[in-house]
Amino acid sequence: MTYLAGKADIAVIGAGHAGIEAGLAAARLGCEVIVFTISADAVGNMPCNPAIGGTGKGQLVREIDALGGEMGCAADAVTLQSRTLNAGKGAAVHSTRAQADRRLYMQRMKRTLELEPRLQLCQAEITEIVIADGEVRAVVTALGARYDVRCAVVCTGTYLDSRVIIGEYVRESGPDGMLPSTGLRASLADAGLRFMRFKTGTPPRIDRASVDLEQMEIQPGDKVIRPFSVRTDPAAFANIEQLPCYITYTNAETHRVIRDNLGRSPLYSGVIHGTGPRYCPSIEDKVVRFADKERHQLFLEPMGRDCAELYLQGFSSSMPGDVQLEMLHTLPGLQRARVVRPAYAIEYECVDPTQLDATLEFKAVRGLFGAGQFNGTSGYEEAAAQGLVAGVNAAARVLGREPLVLPRASSYIGTLIDDLVTKGTNEPYRMMTSRTEYRLLLREDNADERLREYGRACGLLPEEQYRAACAKADAVRAEIARVEGVNIPPSAANRVIVPLGQPELSTGIKLGELLRRPGLDYDNLAPLDRDRPPLDPRVRITAEVEIKYEGYIRRQLAEAARQARLEDYRLPPDIDYAAIRGLRIEARQKLDSVRPLTLGQASRISGVSPADISVLMIYLKLK
Repeated sequence: MTYLAGKADIAVIGAGHAGIEAGLAAARLGCEVIVFTISADAVGNMPCNPAIGGTGKGQLVREIDALGGEMGCAADAVTLQSRTLNAGKGAAVHSTRAQADRRLYMQRMKRTLELEPRLQLCQAEITEIVIADGEVRAVVTALGARYDVRCAVVCTGTYLDSRVIIGEYVRESGPDGMLPSTGLRASLADAGLRFMRFKTGTPPRIDRASVDLEQMEIQPGDKVIRPFSVRTDPAAFANIEQLPCYITYTNAETHRVIRDNLGRSPLYSGVIHGTGPRYCPSIEDKVVRFADKERHQLFLEPMGRDCAELYLQGFSSSMPGDVQLEMLHTLPGLQRARVVRPAYAIEYECVDPTQLDATLEFKAVRGLFGAGQFNGTSGYEEAAAQGLVAGVNAAARVLGREPLVLPRASSYIGTLIDDLVTKGTNEPYRMMTSRTEYRLLLREDNADERLREYGRACGLLPEEQYRAACAKADAVRAEIARVEGVNIPPSAANRVIVPLGQPELSTGIKLGELLRRPGLDYDNLAPLDRDRPPLDPRVRITAEVEIKYEGYIRRQLAEAARQARLEDYRLPPDIDYAAIRGLRIEARQKLDSVRPLTLGQASRISGVSPADISVLMIYLKLK
C-alpha cells in the first residue's frame, strides 16, 4: 500500500557521482529536488580506485567545473597526490589524475548536498517510477512512500539488480557490500526500456603494515600541482605533503598461479554473464589475452591519510579468495600481504543508451532522464559529466527553458554523450583522448574558455566564475599578440638556441616562431624575453600551447566548422524515414531507431553511409 510522502520537481535516484551533480545542478537552477540513496553513508562513494581524473577523464573533470559543477572543487580539497599523465607527449593528451582521500571526499560531497537549498537527501530505495500518458508522475519507495515529481533522473550506478562474484561465492549485492536495487528495473522494463547486463571489477585492498615498500618503485606526485577547479587557489597546494604511490610487477609465478586456476575463474567457468570493460580487464583476463607479456605493471595507491588500506591498481579479479591470496604472495613486496577487502566482480543492469536523446532524456518517456553507469558508461568522471547534463536538462524541462546540448566539437562531455546516444555501446564505455577527433581543441587548459558560454546560458555557472574565464581568455590573447610581436636579433637568438641543439640563424626571427620549434619552450627562451610580464600559470600554459600548435589548431578548427554545418541541418522529430526514397534499408532502420536530432548526428550512426546523408540533405532542402 502506498501513501503520499511528499512532492518535488525532480527526483534523483542514486547519490553517486552522477546523482550528486544532477541533484546539485537542478537545485542550483531553482528546482525542488529530492536525492534518494540506498545508504546515506555511501554518498559520493569510490567503490573502485581512490582517484579522480586520468587520461581523457581529467578533461571531463575540468569541463564539469567550467560548467559550474562540483567534482573538481571537491577533488582538489581532498588531494593526496597529483600527476599530469602523458606529460612527455603533446599538449592534446595531457591529463591530470589526483589520488583522493576517499572518506573525506564522501564527507565533503554529503555535506555539500545537505547544505544546498531546495535539495533534500533521503535514504530510501526507489522501486517504481510511476508513468502515465508517457510522462513521469511519481516515484515510489520500497516502503510504499510515494513522491509526486515532474521529472526523475536515474543514476543507479552498479546497484541495479546487481550481484557480487568472488570465485564460487555469488550473492545479490551492490558495491562495497551495500544493498542492491532490486525492484526498479522491472518498473522501467514495463515502461518499454531495453536493458543490457554489464560487469566490472575491483582489486583487493591491502593492509599497508603487511607490505614491504622497499621492494617497489616509488612514484611521487608533480612538484607543482595544477588544481582541477578554477575556484581552487593554487597556493593551497604549496605546502601539501603528497603521499607517494608504489609500482610493482607480476611475474612468471603470478601467471602460473592464474593459469593453473582458470577453471575456478567465474570469467571462464560461465558464472559471469555480463560484458566487462575492454580497457580495464581483470588480471586473469590480461594473462590470457596477452600471453606473450612477461609481466604487468601494478600500482599501490593510498586510500586516505588516516587509512591503512592500499589499493592495488591493475589487479582487479573475480578469482576465489584463496587463489587471490596465492596470486598476491607472488608479487615483489607483497609476499606477506594481508587482504583487508578481497577483489570482486559485480554484474549489473544498464540501459541501451540509444534510447536517449542528446539531453539524456528518454525519447519514449517525457521527464525521465538517465546518467552514469545506468547509461552504460564506466568511471566516476563519465558519470558526473552525464549527471550534470541530465540535472540541467531536467530543470530546463520543469522551468520551460532551452535544454543544454553540447556539440561534439565543444567538449569531451559532448563527445561522450554523442557517442552514447548515436552509436550506443556493447561494453562499459570509458572516455579516452582517442575518442574525440578534436582533441587538440579540447584540452584541459582551455575548458573554461570553451564552455563558459554554455554554463552561463543554462544558468549554472556563477557570474564571478564566468568573468574570471573571460579575463583569462583576454590575457591569453594579449600574451599571444605580445609574443608574436617580439623580434629577436640573430646574435642574441644564437647564444640561446645553438647550445640547445638548434641550427644557427643568419637573420632575425619572431619569438613566436622560435617557440614553435620542437625542443624550445617558454622556460628555455626566457633569456630572450626579458620584458615578459608576470603571468598567471594558467594563462601561460594556454598561450604557449596555442602559439606552439597554431597551425594544427587552425586545421582542426576548420574541420570542426565543416562538421558544424551538418549540425545546422535539423531533422524533424516526426520524420518518416521509411517514406524517403533513396535511403538504404539498413539506414532507414538505424535512423528510425536512433532518431537523430541533426544531419551531423545522423552521419555518425553506424550503418548510415555518405550517400544516405546526401539523400537526407536533398530531402530536407525539398522540405
